Amino acid sequence: MPEPLLPTAADVKRAARQLAGVAHRTPVATSRTVDARVDANVFFKCENVQRAGAFKFRGAYNALSRLAPDQQERGVVTYSSGNHAQAVALAGQLLGIPCTIVMPADAPAVKRAATEQYGGEIVTYDRARESREAIGCRLAQERGLTVIPPFDHPDVIAGQGTAALELLEDVGFVDVLLVPCGGGGLLSGAALIAKEMAPDCRVIGVEPAAGDDATRSFKSGTLQSVHNPATVADGARTSSLGTLTFPLVRQNVADMVTVDDAALLRSMFFLWERMKLVIEPTGALAAAALLESAIANGARRVGVLLSGGNVDLDQLANWRSQL
Repeated sequence: MPEPLLPTAADVKRAARQLAGVAHRTPVATSRTVDARVDANVFFKCENVQRAGAFKFRGAYNALSRLAPDQQERGVVTYSSGNHAQAVALAGQLLGIPCTIVMPADAPAVKRAATEQYGGEIVTYDRARESREAIGCRLAQERGLTVIPPFDHPDVIAGQGTAALELLEDVGFVDVLLVPCGGGGLLSGAALIAKEMAPDCRVIGVEPAAGDDATRSFKSGTLQSVHNPATVADGARTSSLGTLTFPLVRQNVADMVTVDDAALLRSMFFLWERMKLVIEPTGALAAAALLESAIANGARRVGVLLSGGNVDLDQLANWRSQL
């Protein structure tokens, strides 16, 4: 079997041109309080205010816009717990492409509602007993749909990497770039473009401790997996890195770390309360690594990707009870 064709930094730059005028160029936030706390200048890339509420719109729109006309006419299928689902549905709405979304029955209600409002057809499944990938492949075969996976796709990775490209364009060099990691699409794309634009920057991926498959994969050199990890970071409950993201992470990422759910929630509430940044638990992964550990380790300039802001407010009391 031939080696998979990996995306490049040139693909990230091409995706940026494709997204110009469509995706939001999200702001970069700073905080003197945070800077004093970690003894560094910190730059938060606010993908929580991206269209559809997360960085996922970048990859989804880039992938759908590059499909052949006949593929666009037939439609696409994807599988996602929420943010990629919303992103694909919105991109499909903008491009006139029918979208079928395989979502777990226990997906956050706010994410399911938004996916439906963007026009996505939702097919639910039981994540404890069924495989979303298998359901997506079956639907693709039955309906002639094109599968747009949430992370393991070259155009998705390239599109997601544009968040880091913008950050580096806006603030210049950073010593460390902290990036949330689920399936590794954002991390792979960010590391690709950082390696070209800021070759001395250390890109560090951050996972929830309960779903540490990518960290174990990175450190062992062998692809590891986890089944349905119990974590508040629902956007990072992926089973493993992919055939594209695993080698990209190994080649371009300096390190991987994990944070537990309590640290994640503390950091999320801190950013809500002190910086007025509404982010979801998964979106706080990179911030938690910075705020709850010595990850900056002497770095003077630190970039932090806040990946999403689709908060399920029904979970608020439950989250508070975990602290």
